[in-house]
Amino acid sequence: MTKNPIVPFALIATLGIIAMIVMGGVGLSQMDVAEDGESTEEEGSMEPEAIFENNCMSCHGGDLEGGTGPALTDVGSDYDMEGLVDVIANGVEGSSLMTGDYANDEEAEVLAEWLMDQ
Repeated sequence: MTKNPIVPFALIATLGIIAMIVMGGVGLSQMDVAEDGESTEEEGSMEPEAIFENNCMSCHGGDLEGGTGPALTDVGSDYDMEGLVDVIANGVEGSSLMTGDYANDEEAEVLAEWLMDQ
């Protein structure tokens, strides 16, 4: 009695197809969760602390003490409100780090107002 050499290959192929279907379903459900999370994040994005944490903290430090970017602890003495909004929204000319694409105009206004009070 000889074994059929096709059976192991068919079994492996069947298991592979089942694994692809399961993983595809998992990926789709994670995509739905990610999309739901993005809409919630956009609604809550007008909190200045959240804007700073998501866009600025990596360069300016968690306590505004500076790091790669300058300290922001006394930014109100260096800029007026309009100038600060302009820097946040449009960046600093000639800077490769502060390019101005970290916050939209509304977020820049909220963030500037918060920074002036710090």
